[in-house]
Amino acid sequence: MTDTTCVIAGGGPAGAMLALLLARAGIDVTLLEKHADFLRDFRGDTIHPSTLQVLDELGLMAEFEKLPHHTLPFLALNTGEELVPLADFRRLPCRYRHVAMVPQWEFLNMITTAAARLPNFRLIMRAEAYDLIRDGGAVRGVKYREEGREREIRAALTVAADGRGSGLRRAAGFQPVELGAPMDVAWFRLDRHDGDPVETFLRPGAGVGVAAINRDSYWQLAYLIPKGGYEALKARGVAAFRDTVKRLVPFLEPDALTFDDVSVLTVRVNRLRRWHLPGLLVIGDAAHAMSPIAGVGINLAVQDAVAAANILAGPMAKAQRRRRPVLDPVPDSLLARVQRRRMYPTVATQFLQLQIQNRVIAKVLSGQELSQDLGGAARNIPGPLKRLAGRVVGLGFLPEHVRSHHVDMRAVTVDAVQ
Repeated sequence: MTDTTCVIAGGGPAGAMLALLLARAGIDVTLLEKHADFLRDFRGDTIHPSTLQVLDELGLMAEFEKLPHHTLPFLALNTGEELVPLADFRRLPCRYRHVAMVPQWEFLNMITTAAARLPNFRLIMRAEAYDLIRDGGAVRGVKYREEGREREIRAALTVAADGRGSGLRRAAGFQPVELGAPMDVAWFRLDRHDGDPVETFLRPGAGVGVAAINRDSYWQLAYLIPKGGYEALKARGVAAFRDTVKRLVPFLEPDALTFDDVSVLTVRVNRLRRWHLPGLLVIGDAAHAMSPIAGVGINLAVQDAVAAANILAGPMAKAQRRRRPVLDPVPDSLLARVQRRRMYPTVATQFLQLQIQNRVIAKVLSGQELSQDLGGAARNIPGPLKRLAGRVVGLGFLPEHVRSHHVDMRAVTVDAVQ
């Protein structure tokens, strides 16, 4: 059994960012990631201005700029004839007036590499947290499996950042409230060629929609289908599937595409009523699974991490200096402050996503051909409303800024401690 001050389950954006923020505040933190690496095609790529601002405050923008990426000054609708801006970031009241498209595994590698320069950070890969250690009504750590061996870590704070299928959330007895989604996503890639557009965009059709994400050498395609509709898609045959992709996005070359190349992402939108117990905090997708609309999930997760560090780092650092980290679980009243801070942005963002799902996506997937109607409506949106949409998408509701005690990451040269 190992002791630490904080153990975090899940090396996604919420868990990795919180681990970095706590480690730079001098807190002993162990991050558990169940996979051997961060390479997952279905991870989102959108790094919004709010997250870019956080990276800047951490002194990490120089490292971020070295990652393979491109920028989007606006989010666009592809009508089949033109790209029509929907959310315009070009006049945001911040330093970064664009969305950066970065493979999420590159982003996570950068964050965990920065954290590994700090001597009080530990990352354990192939470590899946599956249960909580409880004692006296409080959570005292986690049980996890590492390469077939069962292990335990005791901690003052256990953070469940293990995604929308969170095992620790289930172990805590928390059940999310399901808000519904009319669609699932068939996820696949196709080669990208010279002369292809650089923009990431959404192309609606009759009964289907395609979101195309530029990943430099290939297109990552999110093919929207009615909820539970993948078997029906396969029943129509691969030729019909290829034809629909080609019809919606003519510059793509899907001739060799098969269903073996497709993964299905079941879209869920939900949130917990309660995010905490004494010694336990749930954040990110484990606390609130977001719709893929506007790609805000990464950024909500990062904002959760920043808020949690701002509220918790000071008290946890004091407890650690008293050398009693595992004897005193972080109190429920302190963890409740994190939920109170982040619940409003979660509810407000999900409300807007549900409106788009129900008023637009559901109609598209019902078979209505709305490309021209949507294109005309988008063209007629006044510029100020597009900029307001850019602010809501790019900065979100109640954007967070790094206020926890910090070490300037540009000055850290300590070798990684494993």
